[in-house]
Amino acid sequence: MWRIRRRNVGSKGKKRFKAPVAGGRPASRMDQMEQIQKQMAEAQQSLEETTVTASAGGGAVTVEMTGAQELRAVTIQPEVVDPDDVEMLQDLIMAAFKEAQTKSQELASQMLGPLASGMDLGGLL
Repeated sequence: MWRIRRRNVGSKGKKRFKAPVAGGRPASRMDQMEQIQKQMAEAQQSLEETTVTASAGGGAVTVEMTGAQELRAVTIQPEVVDPDDVEMLQDLIMAAFKEAQTKSQELASQMLGPLASGMDLGGLL
């Protein structure tokens, strides 16, 4: 079945073009996106400045990492260093690092998650 559509014609017979707007006025949508981008940048800056700490072996190895997952420090208690058991020390470092990484990811999720979920793109994607 064919439909006849009226052309969107201006007063002088010229076609008027109206850009489709998904979900509202373009200015308010752009303002909203700019505000979210600003909040995201602030949250990312905060993540870079916030540190999490994790340890393994009862505090024998401690790892400090930023919320942006940048390793800041590794502290190893001298009594843990045993030349005959390097593998244990490696395991402790890995365990502390993985725990710090998990904490860092959780922190990022808490800080950035609400911003990402608030991004209503109005059908643009």
